[in-house]
Amino acid sequence: MNLLIKLFIESGAILYKLDLHYLYILDEINLEKPYSLGQPLIRIIKSQEQLRQFYGIISALESQKNSLQEVIIEYCNCNAEFEVLKNCNNLEILRMRYYGNPEKLNILNCKINTLEIVGFQIDASYIIQILENSGLLLKRLKFSSDWILEEPLLLEALKVFCPNITYLNISFIEFSTQLLEVIDNLQNLQFLTLGCTSYSSAKEELKMLARQFAEILPSTLQYLDLRGVWLKPYMKIFLNNCNAPLKKLLLYELDKKIAEVIIEFCIRMKYVGLFEYLFLDDNIRNEMETYIKLVPYESIVIDC
Repeated sequence: MNLLIKLFIESGAILYKLDLHYLYILDEINLEKPYSLGQPLIRIIKSQEQLRQFYGIISALESQKNSLQEVIIEYCNCNAEFEVLKNCNNLEILRMRYYGNPEKLNILNCKINTLEIVGFQIDASYIIQILENSGLLLKRLKFSSDWILEEPLLLEALKVFCPNITYLNISFIEFSTQLLEVIDNLQNLQFLTLGCTSYSSAKEELKMLARQFAEILPSTLQYLDLRGVWLKPYMKIFLNNCNAPLKKLLLYELDKKIAEVIIEFCIRMKYVGLFEYLFLDDNIRNEMETYIKLVPYESIVIDC
């Protein structure tokens, strides 16, 4: 490995992307040890003025602070090394997946256009600053977790600072008036993925929210992914009031009643829709395929 790295450096080759996986299982990669594999890796990084994407190691990024545009951090616990990122002046894309120290987000001063945070639990208080810094520049946002702490704080920040989002993906968030206010404020929204929960047992309130949700969807929206079954009891209300020109509609579960509503929706909107067909029996499938093209989830899902 060291020989390969040496040949790479001596050849003067230009590196545009470096992807290093599962480094946590390799004890010999220690950037502080003079004879470890980490030292040749540092030399590679420092020799690359054109490096645009870097995955896996952060502590050698100081020499790339003016060129680095994308960082992906997965399954690691970075402490002092993470502070290097605050000096990356042109960082545009930050993806953090199961990162052990989310509070480090507070030290970042960068303005990014794509933010992805995936974890078992997301604390919104650590995210507000980067949302405020990015502001109008933030276009793509994904929060995927089993729980979001301080939901109202997160939603208020999105509403105030980030009106230009075109891609929004949030899982496990309460279906609420405040959430709808955020969506209503995103007049350039093109892709929306929602996985909501509902703590209200008041059916009339949920019916009202379903109708409002349909009515506020912007005319720019072309992709809607409704994760889970939270909207299923109110799907008829939602689709009957939805006028967004959707090209792709992804649903988790269908039955005969919902199939009939979707057919009516597609006829009213005068287009052939695309959506997931999980849990669809043959009779419903045959009826729907007269009006709609049915495709598997994997072929049309759009990620951040």
